[in-house]
Amino acid sequence: MKKKNNTYIIAEAGVNHNGSIIKAKKLIDLAKTSGADAIKFQTFTANELATYNAPKAKYQIKNSSEDNQYLMLKKLELKKKFHKDLITYCKKKKIEFLSSGFSLEDLSFLKKLNLKKYKIPSGEINNFPYLKKIASFKKNIIMSTGMSSIKEISQALKYLLKFGLKRKKITLLHCISEYPTKEIKLNLNVIKTLRSRFKIKVGLSDHSNSILAPSLAVTLGATIIEKHLTISNKLPGPDHSTSLNPINFRKMVNMVRITEKILGDGIKRISKEEKQNKIIVRKSIVAKKNIFKGEKYTYDNLTLKRPSLGIPPIKIFKIIGKKAKKNYLKDDFIK
Repeated sequence: MKKKNNTYIIAEAGVNHNGSIIKAKKLIDLAKTSGADAIKFQTFTANELATYNAPKAKYQIKNSSEDNQYLMLKKLELKKKFHKDLITYCKKKKIEFLSSGFSLEDLSFLKKLNLKKYKIPSGEINNFPYLKKIASFKKNIIMSTGMSSIKEISQALKYLLKFGLKRKKITLLHCISEYPTKEIKLNLNVIKTLRSRFKIKVGLSDHSNSILAPSLAVTLGATIIEKHLTISNKLPGPDHSTSLNPINFRKMVNMVRITEKILGDGIKRISKEEKQNKIIVRKSIVAKKNIFKGEKYTYDNLTLKRPSLGIPPIKIFKIIGKKAKKNYLKDDFIK
């Protein structure tokens, strides 16, 4: 039986479909062949998400040509009518479909699709009506914590728990909401801080260009890795340039899987090869020089040498002072 992977890897498609269902399906194909467990989209309508004159973030200004955030988002909507088709396609490809809703209406729509998991984006962590509604679903929740203080994370968790969500159903994602995040700012040790502070499962939503950071996060206890995937870094749109292309995404997944194998299960075992080497590299009690029958064993006439085919060193204290029952030549094993 194939061993189940410990780390749940999400390919964040986000808005990298550029509003096209053809590109969305291509991203699903790429996520599957790259070894991801799930692919996540974003469910929103520009009218409900932003005011008409909402400004763009610096990285959005750099990577998209629209005059404001509203116009940019309008081009990037994943139309509601596409969702069922994409879910069916994901089932065919045997990869889980996920999506982040950005409003109460989005959550109601996603609930009708019977998703097993729901993703709370960083920007909604202080949206208490949103948290109340998503908690009522009683489903597994993944919550990103970008731009949030420990106090804000604590408040959001308390609110989710207050409205009936079980702690075991929640996973926090350490996240730095910069695009891209410089490696020096990743501060992956926050994963340990969140685990210790909240006694809860923690993962990483990584917006850096690093393919190493997710593996390091796994060594710190991350159970979920989320990373942006694009068809090509050259496509127009706000997130393509800071996403991993298919080659690098696959490398990242492979590194995580290798890391899982290296970390193991924490149970101390002696391998078959170690047992063989144990005989070679451990020592036995041997004659340091010729010993005659009736002569007392002392530290002057006994020593410890490889291999481990005689009496082990731990018993030397019991032998010192006793008399030899036979003659021994130098290097003979003491019987």
